[in-house]
Amino acid sequence: MKQLIARIDDDLHRRLKQRAAEQDRSLNDLVASVLAAAVEDDAESVRRRIERSGQRVVPPRPTAMRSRQDVIRRLEGLGTPVSDALTADRDGR
Repeated sequence: MKQLIARIDDDLHRRLKQRAAEQDRSLNDLVASVLAAAVEDDAESVRRRIERSGQRVVPPRPTAMRSRQDVIRRLEGLGTPVSDALTADRDGR
């Protein structure tokens, strides 16, 4: 186990001690768990943080999947701007 020494301002220290006391845990335990959560980068932890923040957006699901032919039919005549942009980017234009 390693020891970490960090300099923090008095107000942050006071708030951390208060939070630890409210949760009936040691200051060390609180800080260690906060630091561990800060370095989690797996998809599930990201999902949980987004959910807690209230920023999760779930687009509505279509009632029925369109057939490939239907999609092609709807896109006819719209041109090729995306393909053209990708080609230009690949060619360095």
